[in-house]
Amino acid sequence: MAGSHFSVTVLVENTAREGFAAEHGLAFWIDTPQGPILFDTGQGGALLDNARRLNLDLGAAHFLVLSHGHYDHTGAVDQVLAHNDALMVVHHPELFRERYSVRPGNVRSIGIPPACAAAIRALPPQRVCASAAPVELVPDVGTTGQIPRATAYEDVGGPFFLDAAGTVADDIPDDQSMWFLTEKGLVVISGCAHAGLVNTVHQARRVTGEHRVAGLIGGFHLNAASENRLEETARALIDWNVGFVMPCHCSGGAATQFMREALGARVLSPSAGDTLEF
Repeated sequence: MAGSHFSVTVLVENTAREGFAAEHGLAFWIDTPQGPILFDTGQGGALLDNARRLNLDLGAAHFLVLSHGHYDHTGAVDQVLAHNDALMVVHHPELFRERYSVRPGNVRSIGIPPACAAAIRALPPQRVCASAAPVELVPDVGTTGQIPRATAYEDVGGPFFLDAAGTVADDIPDDQSMWFLTEKGLVVISGCAHAGLVNTVHQARRVTGEHRVAGLIGGFHLNAASENRLEETARALIDWNVGFVMPCHCSGGAATQFMREALGARVLSPSAGDTLEF
């Protein structure tokens, strides 16, 4: 596989360039030779304004890929669909689970907002691809599908439950990432990597048959990771000789610093408004 030319624009992120809105969430605009793809939508407050500032037409996107059913990745789905009457929505069948963050004294519903779930369910069947299996979107670009949990040291990385009482753990089976192929190998884009960053990359390599890892972008959900997990993750990145790592959103400051100490200048920190060329 020779790979194609792509660009990735950070539409929503916890940090933003001057003039752009920041929010706790994530969304990427991926330009491919066959047309643009939107990956996640953030919480809903930043996407439209940031897209306008970047002169990106949400109505031109061919696909909306949703990484998992948390509010900070699906909160603008209804807004996107209102701007695009041909968009194909790609998601895992478990996207619509009722979900909670349960901490002592703090219980929050964190699933896909009802209006966004309703907007997807109202689409005609030909505009929805609900698949646990990997999906090739266009040549050299696809999803990982559901990610096998093979590592002993990776978990979902948070207080996630299916009930407000916190008795039924949410293993977030709908977590999936995107990949595309470049001349230097795979670039993997994750929403939160709840399945584990190492598991995610292994799955992308299995799906594509490409073992070179050019780079990783996205939320890695290492903000509560143990030292052992950080060490094992950094070791994997070094073993793959990864070209660049761009932690965003939920990756965690300590984890980002740990990666920077292990990988040096290969670790970068993109913000909303940045465009990356591949």
